Amino acid sequence: MRVLVIGSGGREHALCRSLAADPQVTEVHCAPGNAGIARVATLHPVTATDPAAVADLARELGADLVVVGPEAPLVAGVADAVRQAGVPCFGPSAQAAQVEGSKAFAKDVMVAAGVPTARSRTCTTPAEAAAALEEFGAPYVVKDDGLAAGKGVVVTDDRDEALRHAAACERVVIEEFLDGPEVSLFALCDGTTAVPLQPAQDHKRAYDGDQGPNTGGMGAYTPLPWAPDGLTEQVMAETVIPTVTELARRGTPYTGVLYVGLALTSKGPKVIEFNARFGDPETQVVLDRLRTPLAGLLLACATGTLGAFGPISYRDGAAVTVVVAAEHYPADPVKGDVIEGLAEADEVEGAYVLHAGTAADGDRVVSSGGRVLSVVGTGPDVAAARAAAYAAVGRIRLRGSHHRTDIAFQAL
Repeated sequence: MRVLVIGSGGREHALCRSLAADPQVTEVHCAPGNAGIARVATLHPVTATDPAAVADLARELGADLVVVGPEAPLVAGVADAVRQAGVPCFGPSAQAAQVEGSKAFAKDVMVAAGVPTARSRTCTTPAEAAAALEEFGAPYVVKDDGLAAGKGVVVTDDRDEALRHAAACERVVIEEFLDGPEVSLFALCDGTTAVPLQPAQDHKRAYDGDQGPNTGGMGAYTPLPWAPDGLTEQVMAETVIPTVTELARRGTPYTGVLYVGLALTSKGPKVIEFNARFGDPETQVVLDRLRTPLAGLLLACATGTLGAFGPISYRDGAAVTVVVAAEHYPADPVKGDVIEGLAEADEVEGAYVLHAGTAADGDRVVSSGGRVLSVVGTGPDVAAARAAAYAAVGRIRLRGSHHRTDIAFQAL
């Protein structure tokens, strides 16, 4: 099988790494990729958000499967163009991808499907935003309606800050705050059938103790030893299946991965958000534990045959990933600094490095984004996996970089 992955981050490196290890896969290609992905895939300088260019590349390569990683290409219609070119594609249509492209659309789908979620208001004026903040009270939750790379959400007790964020967005969704720990669950879908992957937990805030601004994610781990029994089954029954059914009813069948961001509230699991793609950095740890070969699983989703696919299995043990971020991330990340110690980090037993925002500069690897690396540690339990990840992080040198030191700490 010849597979083309679209994207250039840590999620795409994890996808390419898993696909390259799949006995069914003969070639892995990635567009545009990064310095780390170049070690496991052939890179192509194609703009990920250009539907026609991606479809042309898929045809030229004779791809048997295209896997679209990030949300922006999906919302731009890349999956539609690839399917129109006659190539199976793992990723929802532009219309179905509005579950992430528009928070208001996602809320409308949730309400129609009876999905447990926060009460919300969609606002387009300062007066509407002020009224919604008054209605729900603090902590205030204000979400940019459109794509914001995981950084369009403000959760604050400061009403003025909430109003400023609302005013900076064309349209916002303001909702009640959901208490309880957060969990990420990925459900693979083929339009009618859906199956879950192993839950994970992300750490969104930039600094230790869940302080600082929201980011695209500073680390993740799986499994969740503290999660209640039956959580996955409950979320599939109450959220995923009703959502997939509702989207199909609307004539927009959902093919790809539905990311369900949950809060485990005192009244049960409730949806914080939907994403239309694998979460980053949760993908790095979930795929590490996945024993089932990835290519056949994604192809079954793309071709509508997921219902006939066998059970999914996982490796024993745990995985933890720690993100190494550039100086001043997430506000104004510094780019172009040399990254050292990558080979030494890979030598740590049970650990390896996935590239996110990197580029090749001759023989050197330099930073090219805010989240630069995703360092994965594995082991028989969360404590051992965490120790391996941080041992590897300790060998990496990037001027001005920062990382959280408490990823997965509460799980211990």
